[in-house]
Amino acid sequence: MAWLLVVLGVAVAGSCLLRREARAEAVTGAGMAVMAVPMSVFDPGPWGAAVLAAVFALAGLHSLLGRAPHRAHHAVCSVAMVYMAVALAAAGPGNSEHAAHLGAGLPLLTGVLLLYFVGYVLRTGMALIPGPARSLSIPGPSGAGAPRLRNAPEVAMACRVSMALGMLAMLLVL
Repeated sequence: MAWLLVVLGVAVAGSCLLRREARAEAVTGAGMAVMAVPMSVFDPGPWGAAVLAAVFALAGLHSLLGRAPHRAHHAVCSVAMVYMAVALAAAGPGNSEHAAHLGAGLPLLTGVLLLYFVGYVLRTGMALIPGPARSLSIPGPSGAGAPRLRNAPEVAMACRVSMALGMLAMLLVL
């Protein structure tokens, strides 16, 4: 499951970097990919969790001070990433992959974050279901519809849903 989260994080980060309004998802995706890499492959050392926590704390502060329409959601994502980085670091070196067995994290906070992300996935996922009058531009042979599809608001929502699903998976492991 760890490698699936790495692939999800890298894919979402890469696709979100192309969109100016989805840069927060790109940062979250990159952080999720780094946090999901198995410790047997990459050991960030004792400062790895502190660096990730600091990056996500700054990203959360940036989200709160910014003017993005989804700043509260980005702030919650940043809080969740800081929380997971601190909880996994508290599990001890070499034990991050087995944090669930060690009882890492606070059960109440983990539960609240799980409920938030489940609600977010359901609410935003329902908004992605196309209605009869809406349709996306599909690239034809000339590729003229590709920029419209990439910049469609549905793509940003799909990025957020993908990241929320990744957060759910990481919180379940915690």
